[in-house]
Amino acid sequence: MDHMRARKLMSSSFVEKRAEYHQNFSQGSNVGKKSRSSYFGLESLLLLVLLAASLLILPLVLPPLPPPPFMFLLIPIGILVLLMVIAFMPSNVKDGAYTYV
Repeated sequence: MDHMRARKLMSSSFVEKRAEYHQNFSQGSNVGKKSRSSYFGLESLLLLVLLAASLLILPLVLPPLPPPPFMFLLIPIGILVLLMVIAFMPSNVKDGAYTYV
């Protein structure tokens, strides 16, 4: 019996939410205003401000680092070469188009 009552309550709340959604959607101009004004919460905004401040202040406070080893500098060049090879590699479109026939 409790299961049926819970299901009935859930369906009635669903119907109410659905009607409220359709009412808000039919008004048109007020649909997104509520969610846009609170897109970032207070905690998220505070975190973003602290992160930006640390990115501005820490490089001035910390000592400069030595340059990385030469092999680490070759990694971005290797990635670039790999992406260029993949970009200009000829592809056979006919083979890919008929794989499911």
